[in-house]
Formats: sequence, structure tokens, C-alpha cells
Amino acid sequence: RKAIAKSGLQHLSAQPSKGVFNRLFLFLQENALYGEHIWFETNVSGDFCYVGEQHCFQKSVARKKCAACKIVVHTICIEQLEKINFRCKPSFRESGSRNIREPTVVRHHWVHRRRQDGKCRQCGKGFQQKFAFHSKEIVAISCSWCKQAYHNKVSCFMLQQIEESCSLGAHASVIVPPTWILRVRRPQTSLKSSKKKKRTSFKRKSSKKGAEEARWKPFIVRPIPSQLMRPLLVFVNPKSGGNQGAKIIQSFMWYLNPRQVFDLSLGGPKDGLEMYRKVHNLRILACGGDGTVGWILSALDQLQLNPQPAVAILPLGTGNDLARTLNWGGGYTDEPVSKILSHVEDGNVVQLDRWNLTVEPNQDCLRFYLSDGVFLPLDIFNNYFSLGFDAHVTLEFHESREANPEKFNSRFRNKMFYAGTAFSDFLMGSSKDLAKHIKVVCDGTDLTSKVQDLKLQCLVFLNIPRYCAGTMPWGTPSEHHDFEPQRHDDGCIEVIGFTMTSLATLQVGGHGERLNQCREVTLTTYKSIPMQVDGEPCKLAPSTIRISLRNQANMVQKTKRRTSIPLLNDQQPFPERLRIRVNRISMHDYEALHYDKEKLKEASKFNWRQTVPGLLGNSTFLAIPLGLIVVPGDSDLETCRSHIERLQEREGDRGESLDELFILDPELVITETVSTSPGMPDLVDSSGELPEASSKFAFPSDSRILERTVSSDADVMVLKELHKLGADLSVQDPPGCTLLHYAVDTGSKETVKYILDNGRDKAIHIYVGETVLHKAASLCQRTICHYLVEAGASLMKTDLQGDTPKHRAEKAKDAELAAYLENRQHYQMIQREDQETAV
Repeated sequence: RKAIAKSGLQHLSAQPSKGVFNRLFLFLQENALYGEHIWFETNVSGDFCYVGEQHCFQKSVARKKCAACKIVVHTICIEQLEKINFRCKPSFRESGSRNIREPTVVRHHWVHRRRQDGKCRQCGKGFQQKFAFHSKEIVAISCSWCKQAYHNKVSCFMLQQIEESCSLGAHASVIVPPTWILRVRRPQTSLKSSKKKKRTSFKRKSSKKGAEEARWKPFIVRPIPSQLMRPLLVFVNPKSGGNQGAKIIQSFMWYLNPRQVFDLSLGGPKDGLEMYRKVHNLRILACGGDGTVGWILSALDQLQLNPQPAVAILPLGTGNDLARTLNWGGGYTDEPVSKILSHVEDGNVVQLDRWNLTVEPNQDCLRFYLSDGVFLPLDIFNNYFSLGFDAHVTLEFHESREANPEKFNSRFRNKMFYAGTAFSDFLMGSSKDLAKHIKVVCDGTDLTSKVQDLKLQCLVFLNIPRYCAGTMPWGTPSEHHDFEPQRHDDGCIEVIGFTMTSLATLQVGGHGERLNQCREVTLTTYKSIPMQVDGEPCKLAPSTIRISLRNQANMVQKTKRRTSIPLLNDQQPFPERLRIRVNRISMHDYEALHYDKEKLKEASKFNWRQTVPGLLGNSTFLAIPLGLIVVPGDSDLETCRSHIERLQEREGDRGESLDELFILDPELVITETVSTSPGMPDLVDSSGELPEASSKFAFPSDSRILERTVSSDADVMVLKELHKLGADLSVQDPPGCTLLHYAVDTGSKETVKYILDNGRDKAIHIYVGETVLHKAASLCQRTICHYLVEAGASLMKTDLQGDTPKHRAEKAKDAELAAYLENRQHYQMIQREDQETAV
């Protein structure tokens, strides 16, 4: 502890801590202290006071926990932290010439731990000891930035590690380094410069000073742009979802820079967005309900950030329909924050339509409803706008919660209240005459008579597929040609009507009455009707409401599965897939070479001792190829081993015949007259003898081997030598596929190029339900498509479904490849027309 206090943290020079109960509001002000802790109340019983018995004053008083470094201290002992020179991890740096010249690296922030999960980074052993319950011994030293932990002993944690730079850990790409954030002192006019200036009026001077005060901010961000960085801003609504917000704030402050985390109850999102507006690749995480997301999107509209940051969602509210639509789920269920950060980092950016609501009073009927409101609670909606039965239930819930907020702090209790209110309104029939008092016009088409004929009691204008806590009222209208499947980025809004019966069937997979898909709506009401905009209810006096598209917002859609957790400064991200060649060596070779890893690796490669012309006679293979396995990039050894075992199962009894048959490649088999064991599949063409300078490729009769063809670019050398010996590159298997088809199927670029360069381009015209260009386009193989097009492959031939290669690329969602193929298709058509004209 003395070593850390004296050497590693002296750069955290700070004034004595004055505020004991520092909270987030003081933390964001200009008088925030460098390296100060962020204290929250805690009732954890197992943690000892961090200052130790020597400095601890009292053991029975209340304790506080720092959200950023997770130390626990008695309230009365907080000032003692200055005596042991322990401060929190710094969240910013001071501005000034001296600090700006300092290297912009982040140092580790080492903290002593009496309890630590995981294993030591040095020795790999766990930290928990036997009989360690209530032990006061410090067992670990961990960094509160990168979360690396070591045993508290010299063999694991060495003194030079104190001053090492920190990589910021597994989530380095989303963490804003403290070196980016500068504290800016309030501008002060010096006496010398003020004497030189001309005297101005008091009024002009005060207005200028007020403008400067408004522009000045205590902290600014000076980012260092990087394509690998996706800095994250977290906005938490502590009032959403049964008051889960306080716990969420502490968790994110532990994993991120505390100045990335904002409490929306302390002024909203505008200040945080303004502070980070110049940061590239910025992403936002909205922790709250759908209303919180709308709040942040409206703030982004006001600031007009370009490009607009993409917004992810951590659902804390009640309905969370937008969160469900974007795969974030219906609520937060204590999922590890580290996992949430990974999903935000890896998520895909999609578009979300946003809609304007313009309200004008209906003067003909307004005089009868003067007590009701003439404005909607929101003039923009992202999810839905509805009127009738559902809005009436929501309005009653809202009014009851406003009157007694303490009774609505449980999500389950809120849902039970909703159910009870809906049942009572159903019995009263509060919305049965809705259709008689409204007029609906969609893109110029009047739907009023249809609404009245169906006797609808609820009308919903829906932008997203989800509604009413996860139901799908539009359903899947694929069997109907009148309507398209619903999308949240198509610029259209779905108009749906409900009777009481269809509302009841929503929870069991039913859907409403599909009325229209349109781009503009005009709704006229002739009496006061309950309405709701994204869950915000009101009772609106007779009005004319116009719905029109406003803009599109960038949102983060959660991917179904995370493929990797990159360490930005430690290692490069894992690839999505790994293609691994598997070769087999004899047990004799393994026993002779297992002591030397490098020699074993050399022995496992193709290697012959003579030149290739003597290949079939004198060469000795040190390894026999089994094939190729494709595994996820973050697979462990056990996963790879299971794939290898499947390869061995496919080989069957072939391993017993290694003395008689040499397989040069798992897909290319040389025709040779050899004797085979009775149990071995017929791998070679036994008819005829092998000519002296000619050998042919023969496809095996075993269909499983037929699928294994030219597998990688590493096989090109073998292919070239066999071709020199006379191997036929145009051989076809029974269905009609050539080596070119199989090379395209496995993505072997060099093999494709070699076959095309050696006069075997006739294979590009062979049609087996599709051409090789169709196959390459569907697999998004841009380079191979270029080779095939340059070799003369037709871009106008269609497959069995009538698709050209361009259509196949579009179906594979490769827009660039589709555009290239379309361009070359036009060129081919022009060439053909020129030839016909010449004739």
C-alpha cells in the first residue's frame, strides 16, 4: 500500500476533500475535485473499511461505497483516505500548457482487495483462500480501469507494474479515456487587458458577459479519432422500471469513465450530448422506458448532430415495445453490465421512422368541451399514436399514479392495475361509440365508413411491429397482397382497428383489423376522446390531427449472438470464422517429434523430399490431409477437436490404407491403379492404367467425399504440379459440376484464377440449375465474380428461379456487388447489340 501511495498515484494531486456526501450533481460541476470518489449508500455487510484498522475511527456507523472504484468506507472515515493518499480513478485531466504536453496515456488505478473474483493474471490461480470468511488480509491488487487482478505478493505483482500504462480492458473501445476530457477554468478578464479596451455601456457589457457565461462549460472533450473506437454515452432515467436506475448508474460507472454516465433527473440529456458532440463514432445507451428513448431522440433533433449517434436501449420501463422491436427485450433482468456493453458495441445500426403530430382545434365542436385539453402531450411519436379504449385505460392508470406514486413502484403491481382497469372499462363500455365521432383519411382515402361498419372501439397508428407490451397487432400479412409486412424504416405507418374481441386475442397471437398502410393521415374528432402518444395519455378536445413523416433516427439493433470481445490495446479482434486445415501424421512421427513443437508443426505440413516429377515414385509424405474445418473465431480447443473428430468419422476406414493410397488433397484425387482394402470406398477410377505423363482427376463415388473439393488457396501448388503432369481440369462429376464449381463454392480465389488462366473457362458456361457466377454472387465473393466476368461469364443467364447473378447479389444484401454486376450486365448488352448491328 505504501508503494502504491508514494509512487504510482502522485500524479493525482488533489486538494483535501471537502464534500463528504458528493453526488452526481457536484461531480459534474466546475469545482469537482480531481480523483474524488462518487459515494452511494450501501448496506453490504461483508466488506471492511478500506482505510484499515489503523485509520478507521468507528465500526458501527453507516458506510458508503464508491461507484467508480468499489471501495467501502465508513462515513466518518472518508477524510482518512487523504492520509493514506488514496483517490479514485481520474475521470478528466486539467487544462493548461504543462498538462497538455504530458503523454496522453492512462495509468492503472490499483486498488487493494480483501475479496476478489476470478483468477490471478500472472499465475492463473484463484484468489479465495480456505477459511477466509471475515478475513482482513489483502488478497489481491486489481485495476479499476482494466479489471486485471494479481495476488498481493511479489511473485505475482511487481513494483514496476505500478507505473505501467493501462489498456482499459475488454471494453476499451467504448470507454472514453480520462485524457480526452479537460476541465476548463471559468474565463476571467485580466486588469491589464481591460484597461486597453474602450469603455462600453453597462447594458452592452452585461449582455456580452451573459452570453459568454452561457457558452462556457466546465468540461470539454478533445477526442482522438480512431476507427476502432465506439465511445458510449449512458443516460439513465432513475424513475423508470421500479427505481432500478440508481443501481444501473453505479454499475456503469464501474465499467466506464464516470463522466460517460448521466442521470437524466439532473437536467436531462442535452448537456451530455452537447459535451460529446465532436466525438466520432459515438453511440448512446438509453436506460429507461420508451419515453426516455423519445426524450433523447428529441434532444438529438434539437442539437442537429451530424452524423447523428445511434441509440441503443436498456429497457427499464413497463411496455418497452421499441426495445422489443430492436431485440433488447422487454425489461432488465440483472444481465451483467459487461455483456450489455458488448451488445451495444456489436449491434447493427438501423433506421427508425419518426412522425409529426399537428393538432388544430375543431372550432365547430370545441365550445361544448372547453374543460378538456387542446394539446397532445407530445408532438412527435416513435412507436404509436392511439385513441379509444387502450388510451382510456392508460389515462386512468396515469392519473392514479400521479395521485399516489408510492403505490406504483413495482412492475408486477403496475401490470395488475392495468388489467383491473381494463376489465372495469370493458364492463362500462366507455369506448363503444368511438366510430361515430371520428373521421379518418389515409393518403386521400376516406376510411370512416369502414371504421363504422366494423364498430371499432380502438384505433392505432403503429410505426413499429410491437404494441401493448410485446403483442404484434399487424401480424404477418404475407398471404394477403393488399398489405406488406411491417417495417420500422419504410416511411409508412400502419393503421389498425380493434374491437373488444380482437383486443382480447392480442395476448394469444391474434391481430387487429388491418385498415391501411400510408404516409399521411388526417384524423378529425367531434368529441373529447382519450388518446395516447407513445404511452403518454391525455383527453383531447375535438380536433383535427395530421400525421406526417418527420425524419429517421439511427438506432442500435441488438445482434442475436456476440462473436468476440476485442481488447483494443492488447490484441486485435477475433475474426468471425476461422478456416483451419487439418492434417494427420503417423504415431511414429509424433513420438519422434512431440518434444519439439516447431518440428512437429513442420512435419504436419505437405512435404516431399524429391522434386515434383518424382512425386508418384519416390516422395514420402509426412502428413495426410483430412480436410478443412470452419469454426467461430473465438472457439477453444475442445470445439476444434469436436470438428476434427467429425472429419475422422467421414474418413471411415481410409486411415487403414495409408501405405497404399496417397491423398494429395482432400478434394483432388489422382487416378492410379492401386489395390484397396475391402472396406474402403472406391476412391479411384480403376479402369485403365496410368499413362506415364498423364493423370486424371476422378471424383469419388462416395457422395460425402464429393462435397469435399478444392478447399483453399494452399492447394494451388499441388494443383499446378498435377496439371503439369497432365491432369484434366475440366473433369465433371455425375451432376455436371467441375473443379471450378467446387473452387467457387469454397471461395478459393487462387484456384479459380488458375483454372481460368489455363484455358478451362468453358466451365463458366456449364449450367447445373445455375452458373458458377450465380454461386459466387450468392456467396458475396466479389473477387471471384470479377475473375468470372472478365473471363466472359454471362450476366444475363437466369437460374431456375429466374434470377440473374445481380439478383442473387441483391438477395445476399451485397449492394456494391449488385451494382458492379448490373454495370457489367449493361456493358455485355451493349456489346451484343454492337455485334448484331455489325452482322
